[in-house]
Formats: sequence, structure tokens, C-alpha cells
Amino acid sequence: MHPLALAGAAAGRLAHYAVSGVVGGLIIRGASKRLPDAKPVARKALVGGIANSIVAGRWVASAAEEARLKAGDMLAEARTSLGEEVPPPSAVKVDNHDHGHEH
Repeated sequence: MHPLALAGAAAGRLAHYAVSGVVGGLIIRGASKRLPDAKPVARKALVGGIANSIVAGRWVASAAEEARLKAGDMLAEARTSLGEEVPPPSAVKVDNHDHGHEH
């Protein structure tokens, strides 16, 4: 699967969870105004929904990082096939490293 497609799918899932959480919160808020006895149950359901959203967000972040790493691997392989030297992923080129302290 193409890395951009994977990232797009992950973003779509994140948007789905966010919209579902907002709609669920609005429904629970409306129900809690009409049924005061339902507040503890509604709160528990809302907290559970938020917890699931946190888990989903972590999964999306993990999937995005995996896609980024795979894209980097493919870019390095492409450069190698062209005979170019591939810089290490952590290599950061700094032209002017003068920001007021000594090393």
C-alpha cells in the first residue's frame, strides 16, 4: 500500500473518531438535561468514548510514524539504485550553528 494512502486512511479514521466523539457528547449532553438520573451513566459513557479516542489517536500516530519510516526506506533504496550516497536518517545539516553559546 502506498504510504500516502496509508496516511490518508489513518487521517480518515482519526476524523471519524473525532466526529463520532463530538456527536456522542452532544447526544449525551441533551439526554442528561432531560433525564437527571442518566448523568452518571452518561458520564461513564462519555469517559469511555474519550478513552477510546485517546487509544485511536495513539494508533493513528503509530501508523503515521510507520508510514514515514517506510517512505524513508523507499527513498533511500531509490537513491541507492541511482548510485547516490544516502545520508543517515538522523543527519541534520546546519550551516550556521551560532546561537549564543559555546560547544
